[in-house]
Amino acid sequence: MSATNGLKTFSTAGSVDLLASVGNTPLLELTTLSRLTGCKLLAKAEYANPSGSIKDRVAKSLILDAEERGLIKPGGTIIEATGGSTGISLALLGASRGYKTLLTMPDITAKEKIQMMKTMGAEVRVLPTASMDDKQNNFFHVAQRLAKETPNAYCPNQFDNLANMRAHYEGTAPEIWEQVGGQIDGFVSSAGTSGTIAGMSTFLKEKNPDVKVWVIDPAEIASTAMFINNDRTSGTVEDGYEMLPVVKGSSIAEGVAALARVTSNLREAIIDKGVTGTNQEIVDMAYFLLRHDGIFVGPSSALNVLGA
Repeated sequence: MSATNGLKTFSTAGSVDLLASVGNTPLLELTTLSRLTGCKLLAKAEYANPSGSIKDRVAKSLILDAEERGLIKPGGTIIEATGGSTGISLALLGASRGYKTLLTMPDITAKEKIQMMKTMGAEVRVLPTASMDDKQNNFFHVAQRLAKETPNAYCPNQFDNLANMRAHYEGTAPEIWEQVGGQIDGFVSSAGTSGTIAGMSTFLKEKNPDVKVWVIDPAEIASTAMFINNDRTSGTVEDGYEMLPVVKGSSIAEGVAALARVTSNLREAIIDKGVTGTNQEIVDMAYFLLRHDGIFVGPSSALNVLGA
């Protein structure tokens, strides 16, 4: 701090912008489960990101990639299909870069997430839940169409944009590798866009091919797990998209296998096995972590811990 003409000024040395604050999150040991299983179970504390989600890494990567490639101009609009968390991250980080945000989502999205996106300043379009072949109403197709119709707009397409997996290949995975000193036996994650598991698995397998990578699905839908365990084949193509196996169920873990198709990010993932956990097990694990370790997580994080 210094004084100029009687006014106090503050040094900004060491400060960063919002995007630079994303990542470098702590690695927590799940002490109770580690003791019960005889294994050291670790979890990445992604709630330490600006919006409280790992999706901040994805939003940062998507935005910077678009800027570097000249796909969005100052004052432009980011239009994206989302199950919630990526939308929140895009709205928050996009605002920090001067962008507006328009988000499409199915009507099964939690109202709390919808309200959060609106609070962050995003315009929200809630659409009837529709299959991929319904181009008029499916939230993915609507986002694509709106991006073409809106001047100075860009749809990142988190599902097929490999800037998604690069966020984890270049960020999350190297952080974890350094934090554990390269001593890691396995990694477990659920999959929505599959960016996390694609980036993590590619990095870890390059470092050590013996590291095991598992994807976990809610047992009530189990589509990605079935796809992996069936030698990555589904045999179903709709409108040019390879679809995941169809399971007529529902899960409390929003966003997991939300698009029900094989994304470009999933194609890059190197996964050894698919496993499942039920809705009840998700709830039980969330409360177990809260009561025994003081760690408060949502359904997808509880599902990840179940897999571990």
